[in-house]
Amino acid sequence: MNKVLAIVEKDKCHPNKCQHECMKFDPLNRAKPDSGFHLGESGKAEIAKEVVTEMHKISANKCPFSAINIVKLPEKLGEEALTHRFGANSFELYGLPFIKQNIVVGILGRNGIGKSTAFKILTGELEQNLGNYKEGEKEEAVLEKYKRTLYSDYFTKLFKKELNLSYKPQRIDLLPEAYKGTVKELLEKADERKIAQALLQALHMENLQDHDIEKLSGGELQKVAIIAALSKDFDVLYLDEPASFLDITSRIQVAKLIRKYCENRSVLVIEHDLSFLDYISDEIQIVYGEPAAYGAFSQPQGVRVGLNEYIDGYIKSINMQFREYKINFDKTHIDKKVLPETMAAFPEITKSYPNFSLKVNKGELKKGEVLAIMGANGLGKTTFLKLLAGEEKPDEGKVEKLKIAYKEQYPKAGEEKVKDYLQRIAGKNYHLGWYKQNILEKLGIQNYLESHMNHISGGELQKVYIAAALSTEAEVIALDEPSAFIDVEDRLKVAEVIKEFTEKKEVSTIVVDHDVQFIDYLGDQMLVFEGESGKRGEVYGPCSKEEGMNRVLKMLDITYRKDKDSKIARINKPHSQLDKEQKGKGKYYYN
Repeated sequence: MNKVLAIVEKDKCHPNKCQHECMKFDPLNRAKPDSGFHLGESGKAEIAKEVVTEMHKISANKCPFSAINIVKLPEKLGEEALTHRFGANSFELYGLPFIKQNIVVGILGRNGIGKSTAFKILTGELEQNLGNYKEGEKEEAVLEKYKRTLYSDYFTKLFKKELNLSYKPQRIDLLPEAYKGTVKELLEKADERKIAQALLQALHMENLQDHDIEKLSGGELQKVAIIAALSKDFDVLYLDEPASFLDITSRIQVAKLIRKYCENRSVLVIEHDLSFLDYISDEIQIVYGEPAAYGAFSQPQGVRVGLNEYIDGYIKSINMQFREYKINFDKTHIDKKVLPETMAAFPEITKSYPNFSLKVNKGELKKGEVLAIMGANGLGKTTFLKLLAGEEKPDEGKVEKLKIAYKEQYPKAGEEKVKDYLQRIAGKNYHLGWYKQNILEKLGIQNYLESHMNHISGGELQKVYIAAALSTEAEVIALDEPSAFIDVEDRLKVAEVIKEFTEKKEVSTIVVDHDVQFIDYLGDQMLVFEGESGKRGEVYGPCSKEEGMNRVLKMLDITYRKDKDSKIARINKPHSQLDKEQKGKGKYYYN
């Protein structure tokens, strides 16, 4: 079997805007025209898989749109292991997630390597073709493939419609398009187990029952989608990124509810928040591969082993080095010889609305530092940013108006091209060398500059909006949940870009996020928002990161430790010896 793939991302291939470089520089075409890269039936670049070699990297690298990727497959991934192929020179999926009774399997891997595709196959939304993308495959062929595996009984029941499945998709922002009506009406239809009301109360959502779905925030939509999924009478529950848009309090609550209401059932969870995945999972299944090229599922293993192997980039059981570097969470903090200058100071501030009030202690924003903000949703974090920007006037306290570049919590995807959008925002900065190197290249945006905003993934869209905020001439950069939809590797890259930009440009950056690992890596100082969600907010700080984290985690009654090998922030099991020891010392954040 040929072990080299040529992947052509069709949405990035623009033959009418290039000189057909992939064809002109193809070594096969020089000897015999059209024997290598050529225009296929789709009007896009194409090449027969039988003739692809690593030499085609020469012509692929000439593509001005980075639409072609030449990938060498691991030897163990033969045609017999192939689950699905999307088309000629298109993405290939190998293997599937494991389904185990009374076990929560956490699925961990990069964006674009087939995790959501696998869920669609297992739920019957997508018919697996076993590589036969032109004609598809019959159910008999699928059953024959899996007849001596754990999937035999599963697919037999799936095809006979004898399985009860519940699926919470990744794109909860599309829920208002799929369903019109109130929260109560939606949940009444889903509530086969008669537990929706209990779940609403547990997640403090009972007062939103009469609200229209289309008027909910991202976090509220996520909770409704999770409640609907749990309320169905299922044998297997599929959760695709359930932590996105949820504050840290809600993430822990959701994890506990999944545990409580999924006894004797099978649960599979795709997630990029390592702390959440660690807390909720019994086993971890790593998915490795090349984004947009191929993805392969490894065997599941214990949580600590699985997380540490993912961080190392090496799966010991199959001798697979799937990443050339280790993900390093152990950032070295260098003490600054000179104390940072103050960008701006703000006094004690109060702001009241008919149903909500906010009180902020005095504090300072420092040049070259990241001020991290944590706390439950509905406590006034966005209001605080608006007060600093002068968009809202405080009832008490005079705030020096600051020029703030703001990345909103829920980015909207328009029809504009990525390149045109960033050029419009960045202006002359877009053409500078530092911008290309430190923003576009480090965030990986240059690979989809020609794509339209509404055609890129949620993680890609997030990075575009982060780049836009960093492109704006401002004193303060404010980023609301920049980690949402971004995978583990890219979260650290994003953190590095934000941190480096903040220091070199000597701006002050405010980051609101709920991923403890992300905040730990990025933040210098902290603000902790406390109070009663939707009614009153009080701000503690600025304070040290250790003090702030301790305060947040004490409210949640959970303790964290750092894994001695991978340095991952791991949640201690409730009432464990380490949990009791840390609480006794008042050390909720790393012992």
